[in-house]
Amino acid sequence: MPQTLAYTSESAEVNHLSAIDSTLGALIAYVGPLEQRLEADAYSSLASAIVAQQLSDKAATTIWNRLVAALDGDPTPAHILAADDATLRGAGLSRSKASFLRDLATRVADGSLDLAHVATLSDEDVIAELTTVKGIGRWTAEMFLIFSLGRPDVLAVDDGALRATIAWLYELSEENSRDAITRIGESWAPYRTCASLYLWRGLPLKRSGAWEPPR
Repeated sequence: MPQTLAYTSESAEVNHLSAIDSTLGALIAYVGPLEQRLEADAYSSLASAIVAQQLSDKAATTIWNRLVAALDGDPTPAHILAADDATLRGAGLSRSKASFLRDLATRVADGSLDLAHVATLSDEDVIAELTTVKGIGRWTAEMFLIFSLGRPDVLAVDDGALRATIAWLYELSEENSRDAITRIGESWAPYRTCASLYLWRGLPLKRSGAWEPPR
């Protein structure tokens, strides 16, 4: 399993995406080489993804760091299960997210969720296994596939930031964007993870007006 996803103008992924889609290719050319370090600890990756649900990156990082500090720097399943509600809520977790973290910790601790085994499964089987955990839906499982396992062909069509960038690039309406994104993304296979990482880099460009897609 790679420790870092890295893309340059020489990468097969970049060459495929640029050849098949000139709009995406223009964004890739503007952003340039891209590296994404993968999260080595599968359990922490899932736990932090639960914390991050429906939060900005800044808020999610703040709460996660508070949680780690409250658990003496060691947010292992044992420490999560030993912590009382006041500790978890005091770090900024909602009652539901605290219960979700406890469910994840319980399953990892008792072996009913074997993350080493999960890492060997197909993408859809990974999603099926992870979504048995309370609070883990398809989006969270797809983030795990990308940012922990480094799987090459994941397009998280339920991700709001991704949808916003694609709607901007391809002038999609709010009503049809999800179905249209799925169709547009079909041509990016088998490198939809690379496409996603570049598209996430595009959202700040959209917001700042620093770059405009070719029309």
